[in-house]
Amino acid sequence: MQTPTPAESRPRRVGPFLSAFGSGVGLLFRGLAVYGRSPMLVLLGIVPAVISGALYLAGLGTLIYFSDDLASWITPFADDWSDGPRQLLRLIAGLALLGLGGLLGVLIFTAVTLVIGDPFYEKISERVEERYGGVPDEVELSWWRSLRRSIADAARLLVRSVLFGVPLFVAGFVPLVGQFVVPVVAAMVGGWFLTLGMVGVPFQRRGLRLPDRQRALRANRPLTLGFGVAVFLCFLIPLGAVLLTPAAVAGATLLARRTLGQSIDNPDRPRVTASGAA
Repeated sequence: MQTPTPAESRPRRVGPFLSAFGSGVGLLFRGLAVYGRSPMLVLLGIVPAVISGALYLAGLGTLIYFSDDLASWITPFADDWSDGPRQLLRLIAGLALLGLGGLLGVLIFTAVTLVIGDPFYEKISERVEERYGGVPDEVELSWWRSLRRSIADAARLLVRSVLFGVPLFVAGFVPLVGQFVVPVVAAMVGGWFLTLGMVGVPFQRRGLRLPDRQRALRANRPLTLGFGVAVFLCFLIPLGAVLLTPAAVAGATLLARRTLGQSIDNPDRPRVTASGAA
């Protein structure tokens, strides 16, 4: 039997990746549809996002306002250069700073929003779970214990995102790579960490911690990246993060169910007992 050449086998690998990636994007829209059916949850879910969104926009606006000064501060060696090369370097530095600020800003916004709105997003996630059959052997956690775990996991994720963000910031100075490759990689990295944070509620409901999330999502990497990149890009749109955070939480709950082998089809189906009776 003839062994497939790399050229022949590559489409077979790319095809399933793109299909799973597209399914991940679709989970965001499914989350939006499920969440949008409850007007009261819509209002409750937006409140914490509005608070965090105001802080996020203030921080981003400050970064943009001082971007020229910051670019000059981190490139003092260019002070004696001629105007053209100096301005070009500092333009690239400013763009790299904005890229790093956008990446970290979205992740910090999400972490703060999930902490502030923990009771609201817990309820949204719970409604989604109930719609698709509930959670077998659900683990009950006190509000304080759940909040403490959420803060600890969010801090770990932010530290890791900084470790990835700094090399991307440096790579942003490389011509062409910094302008075309780095934004794509940053969206992937940001989407990955964003998703790790957002699936925290449904995973905690099952007694699972951050390492469990990582294992489950790595086993479904294309699906996870599709969802995460879609959310990350939407959050970069003005007011996108404020309006879509609750829907993203609903979509993340669907993603958690999918990665843990639980159905997200046939909504509102009755629960089945061990004897098979509804």
